[in-house]
Amino acid sequence: MIMRKNLGLVVATATAAALTGGLLGLSAGTAAAAPAKHVDDFNGDGYRDYVTAERYASVTVTYGTATGLGKKNTFDQSSPGIPGALTGEDAFGDVTATADFNSDGYADLAVSDPVEKVGKHKERGLVVIVWGSKAGLGSKATTLAVKSSSGNQAFGRSLAAGDFDGNGKPDLAVADGRSVHIYRGGFSSKNGGTGKVTHHKPNSEALIETSELIAGKVTKDKATDLYVLGSGYVNSEVASTWFLRGGSTIKAGKPKTYNTANPNYLATGVVADFDKDGYGDLAIGEGSYKDYAGAVLVVRGSASGPGSSSRLTQDTAGVATKMTKDDAFGYTVSAGDTNRDGYPDLAVGTMETIGSAEGAGGAHILRGGKKGLTGTGSQWFTRATPGVPGDPRAIETFGAEVRLRDLDRDGDADLLLSTGYHEKSLLLKGGATGIVTKAFTEPNMRPNFPQ
Repeated sequence: MIMRKNLGLVVATATAAALTGGLLGLSAGTAAAAPAKHVDDFNGDGYRDYVTAERYASVTVTYGTATGLGKKNTFDQSSPGIPGALTGEDAFGDVTATADFNSDGYADLAVSDPVEKVGKHKERGLVVIVWGSKAGLGSKATTLAVKSSSGNQAFGRSLAAGDFDGNGKPDLAVADGRSVHIYRGGFSSKNGGTGKVTHHKPNSEALIETSELIAGKVTKDKATDLYVLGSGYVNSEVASTWFLRGGSTIKAGKPKTYNTANPNYLATGVVADFDKDGYGDLAIGEGSYKDYAGAVLVVRGSASGPGSSSRLTQDTAGVATKMTKDDAFGYTVSAGDTNRDGYPDLAVGTMETIGSAEGAGGAHILRGGKKGLTGTGSQWFTRATPGVPGDPRAIETFGAEVRLRDLDRDGDADLLLSTGYHEKSLLLKGGATGIVTKAFTEPNMRPNFPQ
């Protein structure tokens, strides 16, 4: 059985800008005339929407409006127009990716259920594209074709959207337990993917099981590149990365081991140009590093793909707290410019003990700059931070999910945190000096914000 990736609920879209009214773009009257401006504007009204995966294998989309949060719609595999069967073992909505896959002006939502039984094959997995429209999501979807089927395939274990061949059309990468399938655009609501599908499988003991796909511009060409995170065996069980360079032909590198201490089954990551040299850097949260003390591995981008690498931990100079067993530093990560200096920063969630409250959790902000990510000028936020509401509670996991987003369109990223449970989520505003606590809000939305 594939376990749900996160505590509680999983937020699934590219941003939650609807919290503050969204970003202006296409109007409802012109949305269908060109590809959607925002990859998460499902009803084409110019405001960004967001999606949450609920406890019982359902998906809820909340629409952005000029005044903030708008209407909601929930659907699952028992809803009209949604393929698949609703059972007690479902994980529908755990993994998603967004893009205007059919270029009709409405963003679409790729949704997987990696434990779906298909025919006789248990846990074969299923991926569907739920099509956007003027009415939004939830009434029409198409199953993505799979060339071969087998039990325990876990098709849809991870998803990532991007222009992997550089032709201007969005593509969809789908991981199963052992390989990656890249579906080229265009896509059609009549029969799903209409373009070429390539299949990529590493021939290395360093990567036997895939776990996460991370898309981003690593090199300076126009194609999106793809990192695959997973685990394998080299003397003992290890965690690895595998780089697939985008282009008219996908060029696969050799898997590289990055953690020989513990496999990182729940690795998270993001690509951002932390040193502004034009190449995207990969930041991987290694919550399992050294007895789950945790770390962040940074793999620098270069003209050919992955370059040199380095680690940051709580023992890195400038980081507020000390490296301790079970802190899970790097449990979740997100990138954004929090202080308007033009360099992306990195939010790092942890499960740290605060005072006597074990597993209370918090979030670090590591600064980007000419030297890349460092601990210099870092920030640290918990329930004990002056201005943050509440008090530290044992096992609250306050840093279960962190996201950096410029929700108010003032030029700096704001920090969103959730506990991973059914509680209000916290929003701390960014500013010229970084994240501040003097003007906080608690959005009335489900936890676990989108990457």
